[in-house]
Amino acid sequence: MSAKSVHEFRVIIIGAGPGGLCTAIKLREAGIEDFVILEKADGVGGTWWHNRYPGAECDVKSHLYSFSFELKRDWSRPYAGQEEILAYMQHVAEKYGVLPFCRFGNTVERAQWSDEDACWEVATAAGEVYRAPFVVSGMGMFNELMWPDLPGLDTFRGKLFHSARWDHDYDLAGKRVACIGSAASAVQFVPEIAPKTARLHVFQRTANWVVPKEDTPYTEDELRVLREDPDAILRSREQIYEELNSFILFNDPELQAQNEAAGLANIEVVEDTEVRAKLRPTHPFGCKRPLFSNRYYPTFNLPQVELVTDGIERLSEHGVVTVDGREREVDCAIVATGFQVSRYLSAIEVVGRGGRRLEDAWSDGAQAYLGITTHGFPNLFMLYGPNTNNGSILFMLERQVDYLVRQIQRVEREALAFIDVREDVEAHYNECMQRDIHKVEVWQANCGHYYNAKSGRMVTQWPHDLNEYTARTTSEDADAYEAMPRAALASAG
Repeated sequence: MSAKSVHEFRVIIIGAGPGGLCTAIKLREAGIEDFVILEKADGVGGTWWHNRYPGAECDVKSHLYSFSFELKRDWSRPYAGQEEILAYMQHVAEKYGVLPFCRFGNTVERAQWSDEDACWEVATAAGEVYRAPFVVSGMGMFNELMWPDLPGLDTFRGKLFHSARWDHDYDLAGKRVACIGSAASAVQFVPEIAPKTARLHVFQRTANWVVPKEDTPYTEDELRVLREDPDAILRSREQIYEELNSFILFNDPELQAQNEAAGLANIEVVEDTEVRAKLRPTHPFGCKRPLFSNRYYPTFNLPQVELVTDGIERLSEHGVVTVDGREREVDCAIVATGFQVSRYLSAIEVVGRGGRRLEDAWSDGAQAYLGITTHGFPNLFMLYGPNTNNGSILFMLERQVDYLVRQIQRVEREALAFIDVREDVEAHYNECMQRDIHKVEVWQANCGHYYNAKSGRMVTQWPHDLNEYTARTTSEDADAYEAMPRAALASAG
C-alpha cells in the first residue's frame, strides 16, 4: 500500500459506535493501551451519530439498551430518543477516557493481512496506513445505505435525501413530500413531519406490524426512585431482559397471538376503512422486524396524508410515478429504505491469509463463528457480525467484546503470532445456525424481510435467546482455533 505515513499499534478498532467504545473501555481495563479507533464521522456514537431524522429513537428500552458498567438512572422515558442516546455515548467516551484514542474523519477503505509478519495493514481514504496484529471491526450492520433501484433518482429535480442522512437545513413546512418506504425509520419520522407538510405521500410496499409502545415519560417520583434506590435500575433491567428473551423467540403461540391482537387494535384508530385494510399485515408477526409506535397510525387521519400501495415505476423530474401511470408531483422525496445489512465488514475490501478476499469467502452470504470471527482472517474480530441481530444489541456487544478481549489476552499469554478459527468449526457452527433458523417458523414466511443474503442464506438473525448467546461466548473454546506460535512464525520466515 502506498501511503502518506504508517502508524503502528497493537489493536486497530474500526468505528467509534457502541461496539468500538465498549472495546476500547474493555481493552483499557485489561491493561491494553496501545490501540487506535478509526472513525469516519466527526464524533462518537455510530448509528446514533448518523441517524438524526426527526423522531429517531430506540426500540429496546433504555434501561437495557445501555452498558452494564455505566448505568444511566435518569433516562427521560422508557425508549430514549436519538439525542439522549447520543449524549449517553458521548458521556461514556469521555468518562472512560476513550476520546484520545479516536481518529475522527478517518474512513477505512481496506484491510490486508500480511502472512509474513502476522500483521494487519489498514488503509484510510486519506492515504494513511495503520498496522497492528489485531483488528476489531465495529462497523456492524448499519453502515452502508440502501438506495432503491428506481429509475429517475438521478434526474429528479426536487430535493432528495436518505432518511439516514437527513438534511435538517431543508424546511419541509408547506412542501409536498414523498416518503419512499414504510418500515422502521418511516414509522418514526412520518408522524413528526406530517403535520407541517402540505401533502405527504407514504409509499408502502409491504404492511408492517406496528404495535403500541409503552413510552410514557418517567415522572419525577419515578426518577427519584431510580436515582436513590441502587437496585431499582437493576430490577428494571432484569424485567426488560426477561420480557425481551421471550419476545425475540417468536415461538410462543399465546404471546404471538397477543402481539398480533395488539397490532391489529393499534390500526383501528385509522378512520378510513380502505386505508386501514391496506395497513393490515398479511404475514405472521415476527416475519419482518416488529415495529413500535403510538403515533404512526393516527397520522393517516390527517387530510394531507396519503398511503400509496401501488408500486413505484420511476421518479419523474417533478414527482413519483406509480405503475398505474399516475404521477404525484412533490417538492421533496425522502428515501427510507434502510441499509445494506447483509454486507457487514465486506462493505470495505478485506484481504486475509493467502490473499483470500472476505467478499469471496462470503460468496454464499456472511457467516462467522459466534458472529465474531471468520476462517482465513486471523486476529480479526467483528462486533454485531453475522447472525447476532436479536434482542438488545448493547447486551450482545458486551458479550462479544468480553470474548475478543479474552482471545487477545490468550495470544499474548501464550506468545502466539495469531489465532484463526478452524474451517471445520466455523462450517459446523453455521450449519447448526441455519438449521436453528429454519426452526423459527415466522422467518420462513414470504414477507420480504432484510434478513437474507442474495443466496437465500439468513445472515442477520440470532435464532436463540440472550442466555444462549452468553453461554456460547463464555464457554472455553481454545481448540476451535488454529494457533501459530511466534517462534514458529519466526522460523518459517
